[in-house]
Amino acid sequence: MKKLVIFDLDGTLLNTIDDLGHATNYALEKCGFKPHPMSAYPFMVGNGVKRLIERALPEEERIPERIEELRTHFVEYYGQHLTDFTEPYPGIKSLLIDLRSEGIQVAVASNKYQSAVEELIHHFFGDIDWAAIEGQRDDYPVKPDPSIVFRILGECPTPKAEVLYVGDSGVDMETARRACVDSVGVTWGFRPIKELQESHADTLVHNAEEILAIAKRPGL
Repeated sequence: MKKLVIFDLDGTLLNTIDDLGHATNYALEKCGFKPHPMSAYPFMVGNGVKRLIERALPEEERIPERIEELRTHFVEYYGQHLTDFTEPYPGIKSLLIDLRSEGIQVAVASNKYQSAVEELIHHFFGDIDWAAIEGQRDDYPVKPDPSIVFRILGECPTPKAEVLYVGDSGVDMETARRACVDSVGVTWGFRPIKELQESHADTLVHNAEEILAIAKRPGL
């Protein structure tokens, strides 16, 4: 049985794509660039806001000064609109409650900047007892670097064999691999199943209830 389940945020716990897309389009338009359709954004997210901005810009405009200019506009807008369209995926709230009732600790590891992660978690899951809530910090590399997992393990010491990492992308599966913990790839998120398979997810799940069963499995 697992003692700690670490969740990615965007595309795993919460469907945030429309709010991320609207914030990016706001930043683009503020700087004179054309917006993208919402359908383009699932393949831009996953590596933090700076990488999202870089991908949204025309290739010739991907210079540090321009990226930082758009990032400022993004944060300005997103800070006021991050819950406009965002909502938990089906079964997630019940899953978190059930995990805690089984004595299994839960944590968040996200490439979204820290203040936004905290606001989203407190807004949607404020009644859940979280062992750790970790987002992107300037002094740490982003996923798939495993530093964020190690930060969580520093706050919530747990043998790696008793840790489960849950995410929706190849970045998440690689993070789990580098941290040497078991991984679960969720198929309801932003990336295709093929990406999870090619990134060697230990297990794929199609609904939240399956995660509880995996976490409670004897010997895991």
